[in-house]
Amino acid sequence: MEIKVLGPGCANCKRLYEETEKALRQLGLDAKPAKVEKIDEIVAHGAMMTPALVINGEVKSSGRIPSQRELTNWLATAAMKE
Repeated sequence: MEIKVLGPGCANCKRLYEETEKALRQLGLDAKPAKVEKIDEIVAHGAMMTPALVINGEVKSSGRIPSQRELTNWLATAAMKE
């Protein structure tokens, strides 16, 4: 599973990264999100606002920090597809 947190390193970007790691631990998934901080790479994903979360190439959220329920749902669904 490919998980990316997009953002320039702001407080909300760091929080999304931490919340994503927390959701992965809750689900018992052995995956580590990647931090994408370069603006050109962020734009290449089609995310116009940060923080953004990309799971397996699909932008799941942009411009906000999703709830733990959303995060665990998206990650569990992605894990089932593998």
